[in-house]
Amino acid sequence: MATVTLGGNPINTSGNLPSVGDNAPGFELVNGKLDNVSLQDFGNKRKVLSIVPSLDTPTCAVSTRIFNEKAASLDNTVVLVISADLPFAQARFCEAEGLENVVPLSSFRSDFATDYGISIIDGVLKGLTTRAIVILDQQDKVVYTQLVGEIADEPDYDSALAILG
Repeated sequence: MATVTLGGNPINTSGNLPSVGDNAPGFELVNGKLDNVSLQDFGNKRKVLSIVPSLDTPTCAVSTRIFNEKAASLDNTVVLVISADLPFAQARFCEAEGLENVVPLSSFRSDFATDYGISIIDGVLKGLTTRAIVILDQQDKVVYTQLVGEIADEPDYDSALAILG
């Protein structure tokens, strides 16, 4: 279990992020067409998992816009924005914002949050995911992680993107 904060108040997660060097846990998430999408569907690309509580919050929206902008220049890399939002809400957000370089995926009918140790298990956001970045190489090995300590803060984009060179 890890502890993060929301407004300075401690909140616990269901576990810990996978460790650098580990094989990433497989997953099935849901895309905007309500299709299940697995980790293997992204093949031999590097994967940035931008995990957010909800795209309907200011910090999540900002981080998704920033990753969308940065993703355009990343070779052989896909940016997956993962939240518990319903796929319809994710699609509306990305469409309204003109975000075409990120793939929104919903964890609403999967064990993703538990498997990645980022399910919030207490407090007002119980049931959502906490904010985290996990980067996988082409073989789905974890090469970078960041559990953002204060849920309302943005991730460290520079450190995450430096891993991708």
